[in-house]
Amino acid sequence: MLRNKVLPALLVLLASAVAAPGAAAPAHDLYLCASINGSARVIGFKDSGLNGVYRREAGGDFTQFGINQAMMLALAFDPRDPRMFYVAALNGLLRTPDGGKTWRVVTDWDVTEPKSVVVDPHQPDTVYVGVPDGVIVSHDRGLTWTRMERGLPDRGKYTQVVQVDRTHAGRVFAGCETGIYLTEDGAKSWRRVFPTAVTIEDIQQSPHDPLRWLAVTEGDGALGSRDGGRTWTKLASVPSDHALYNVAFDARDPQRLAITSWTDGLFVSEDGGRTWQTRNTGLPDSHHVWRTAIDPDTGRLYASLVEQALYVSDNFGRTWRIGGLPASRVTAFAFVPKAAN
Repeated sequence: MLRNKVLPALLVLLASAVAAPGAAAPAHDLYLCASINGSARVIGFKDSGLNGVYRREAGGDFTQFGINQAMMLALAFDPRDPRMFYVAALNGLLRTPDGGKTWRVVTDWDVTEPKSVVVDPHQPDTVYVGVPDGVIVSHDRGLTWTRMERGLPDRGKYTQVVQVDRTHAGRVFAGCETGIYLTEDGAKSWRRVFPTAVTIEDIQQSPHDPLRWLAVTEGDGALGSRDGGRTWTKLASVPSDHALYNVAFDARDPQRLAITSWTDGLFVSEDGGRTWQTRNTGLPDSHHVWRTAIDPDTGRLYASLVEQALYVSDNFGRTWRIGGLPASRVTAFAFVPKAAN
């Protein structure tokens, strides 16, 4: 019985090893924020279970580098130099200018547990951060920060996610506990474009059509926009009775999308979001999928199962296998274009 289970896995690994020499070199590096179950939960503590930022190596393994942090939730890279990036951590926003060799907390004592960070590609000195009590903005690569919350509610501005429109400088969405908010003037003013009574968990822009956006919520289902995020409608084909955590577009195929669910596992669509189905064969029975991502170079689908492992699928979720990081919880994926030699 064991042989029947092990042999197919060995064949998959063998096929990957044989195909690798002739495969095209990936155009992106993959970075993760991950914590490992059972490792120390004290910031800076050294033990065998490292938390923090991981990088995918050439052979496919993941290596932790930089600070061993109890929890890192999001990361964003400077498009001019991938060695400069920002990480949202428990004790504030961290910045490294040299690819993780040195780090600095760039926010003040009153900023803790930032949830999301994004760099404006048109104004890369400008960084937006979602925090438990609103939004802060830096215009000098994190040296100084300003709260820019005009138009956000006095109560209900807990911000889980911030996302920049890649086609317009200063156009940013904030996913809060009371809805989706939009600024078109670099956070000088905000307006609510979709109200909710639950937290907006993720907001993503299509890599194919900049007017198309998707968002997922803690208990109000999935939302879609076809007009650049000015108006939103619920996606009737996605269940709304359980929390959804993030959404991913396939940069190679506009028909392919993925959404994570704590209860239902992974939802995928291969018809541009018109219909959705669960694809959990090979995943643990708990189906606690926290984050997903789609490799822009290969189309490989990733799924992080909470305190289980990072799973991968090369047939868009029809079958799964463990891809590394046992006992982990991945909180963020980032595919970063490789720096020019």
